[in-house]
Order: sequence, then C-alpha cells, then structure tokens
Amino acid sequence: MPELPEVEVVRRGLAAHLADARVQDVEVFHPRATRGQEGSLPDLLRGSVLRTPRRRGKYLWFPLDDGSHALFVHLGMSGQMLIGPPGEVTSPHLRIRALLETPEGENLQLSFVDQRTFGRWLWTPVEEGIPLPVRHIARDIFDPECDDLALARRMRTKRSEIKRVLLDQQVVSGIGNIYADESLWAAGIKPWRRADRLRLKDTVRLLGCAREVMGRALAAGGTSFDSLYVNVNGASGYFSRSLAVYGRAGEPCPRCGGPIERVAWTNRSTHWCPRCQRL
Repeated sequence: MPELPEVEVVRRGLAAHLADARVQDVEVFHPRATRGQEGSLPDLLRGSVLRTPRRRGKYLWFPLDDGSHALFVHLGMSGQMLIGPPGEVTSPHLRIRALLETPEGENLQLSFVDQRTFGRWLWTPVEEGIPLPVRHIARDIFDPECDDLALARRMRTKRSEIKRVLLDQQVVSGIGNIYADESLWAAGIKPWRRADRLRLKDTVRLLGCAREVMGRALAAGGTSFDSLYVNVNGASGYFSRSLAVYGRAGEPCPRCGGPIERVAWTNRSTHWCPRCQRL
C-alpha cells in the first residue's frame, strides 16, 4: 500500500495540474470504486471546482468550492491518479474517469486506475476542514501541528511493540510496513521492543528518524517495487534503491555489515539487523 511519501508525491502532482479545475463530467466503471457513496458520485461532483488537494497520512482529498464537502480519495493497494488529455488512458483497470477544465481553459482527464479495487472516491461532508472518513486518522509527522514530544509521550503509553504503534494510524498516520522497518533501523531500535519501555528521548529520536527517512523517500519520488505505484505522470519512484533493510534479507547491513534478517510478524514481513538494532 502506498505510504505517506508516495501519497504526497501524488498530491503534489495533482496540485500542480488540477488546482481550481472544474468538473465537467464523471464516469464510474466499477461499483467498488465508489462503495459507501450515498447518491450518484457523477451527479454530486458535476460542476464542482476542485481546490488544492490536501493530505493526512495516506489519505488525500480535494476540498470543493462549496466549502462544506470534499472529494475524498483512498488509493488502496494499487490506486493510480493519472492526468492527461481526454481519452489517453484506456487501461482495463480504469475505475473512474473525470473530465476537467482548468482555470486556463485546458481540458484534462483525471483517471483513477486501480487493479486490485481496494481504493475509492467519495463525495463527503467535511468538519473543520477534514473529510468525515479521515476524522479518526491521527496527524502525521509532517503536519505543522505535530508535536514530537507530545506524540512520543502518547506512544509510550502503549503496552505493545513499537512497530505496532508506528503502524497504528490513530496514533501517528502515514507510516506503513516499509518505513516502519527503515525508521526503526535508522534509530537502532528492535521492532518488537515494547513502546512503554522505551525512553522518551529514544522515542523522540525515532520520530526524527522516521521524518528523515520519509523525507528522503519523498525527494526520490517514493518507493516502487512494481508498476502499481506511479505518480500522476505514470512514473515510478526510485527510493527502493536506498532502502537499508526492507526487502534486503540476507544482505549485509549498511551500518555494521551483519546480515539483515526477515521475520514473519502479524501477517507482515519485518526486516531488521539483529547486530545493531539493540535498543
């Protein structure tokens, strides 16, 4: 599933091309792409103006010009938001197509391609600027209002493994399996160390490591292992070349030279270095 850096790359691409574009028409080609929608998405969106897209964690949305609703977008496992001339995208996995007119009078097509159909679009009310499906999601570590010290204290109240806490989107959003492993390696912390047994300064340092790792991933366009994650122009990210532990089982640790291990944990793969992740 795309994590914070990948979703932010998509958000920036949408903002560069579609801010203040007017929706001329919408076509939905698969019912799962609008599951949970009350009413007809095309009827609800037609004529609306998409304001600059926003993001919290792995979720993004376009505020609409009426000020009280938004177009909420969840990419799921394989969702792609592709921008191009009308008729350009003809994928068999095209789920939604929106025809838009930019403020400059250019006609563009926003195509939602989703091979696994876990993603969706929703026209939804907002409260205090946040769409209803995102209200329960915690701030992420790039949010200007995120307080590392307060967040670290909250994390230390959890009597579960620190990796599980990093993955809890109601504690801190945007971090998934890849960046949890990379952040814990950068901080030298064992993935299954209990959060309530970490020192406060080590928890704060872990958040700083997560921000640094994801910042570098964002600069590289995100992490792509296959063709499912691409930006709005269809290009893949290349941070996978810089991963320290994730997907590198059996290879030498870039810090100490010891072998990276892969462990099956809670239906996920956890990658770590037993030699230098000692805390």
